[in-house]
Amino acid sequence: MEKVLLHIEEGIAVITINSPPMNILNADVVNGLLQVTADIRNHDEVKVVVLTGQGTRAFMAGGDIKSFPELIGKGENVAYQGSKFLQAPLDAVMNLPFPTICVLNGLAFGGGCELALSCDFRIAEEHVEIGLPEVKLGLFPGAGGTQRLPRLIGISKAKELIFTGESVSASKALEIGLVNDVVKTGEGMQAAYTLSRKMSRHSAKALQYAKLAIDEGLNGGLKEGLETEARYFGKVFQTEDVKEGVSAFMEKRRAVFKDR
Repeated sequence: MEKVLLHIEEGIAVITINSPPMNILNADVVNGLLQVTADIRNHDEVKVVVLTGQGTRAFMAGGDIKSFPELIGKGENVAYQGSKFLQAPLDAVMNLPFPTICVLNGLAFGGGCELALSCDFRIAEEHVEIGLPEVKLGLFPGAGGTQRLPRLIGISKAKELIFTGESVSASKALEIGLVNDVVKTGEGMQAAYTLSRKMSRHSAKALQYAKLAIDEGLNGGLKEGLETEARYFGKVFQTEDVKEGVSAFMEKRRAVFKDR
């Protein structure tokens, strides 16, 4: 059974972690995510990516704790490589050149929370709990949590979640900016499709350059960020779509983008 599924329709690529009921981030899921993210890049029609988990109990309940003894006391480099192994598929999701939406349809603990953080948007169903409980095992998040969480919700609140290991409800996650929206149980995918269609009607080139400008710009200071913005602004003005968009505005009609 494939642990990560990919379905592409009408410009929307849906990635499903297919290892219910807990959808653990194990080696099969890691490799599956690396494969499907590579596949998505080869589909010209993709404009938005939606990521979710199979079932309703857990989006992803965490990493493969049964494999952790292989890292204990074997030297720092062994655990370092273990961290890099887990970071790789999350980096691949984060670096997709399309808007990405994570639908949290169940528990999102540890690696599940970290996977959600690698997406641009997070939609949580109302029954969901989210957290990074690694400190309860005598360790800390190693798949990007210590870096992506504070960048999203601020240093102090991120430290609170990581240092206590406590989870938060969907409503609390919305309050602190951890998720973008909370919907009724069972309505996460519908909300994701609605958001996807709002974005997919626009130029794929404009979306991609905007994402690159934001993500790359945040890696440096404001001066460097403005330079990055100007560089991608220069690129977007060389596309066929900007010509169509401006012409449509001047002619008072709806633009028909060709993603070129």
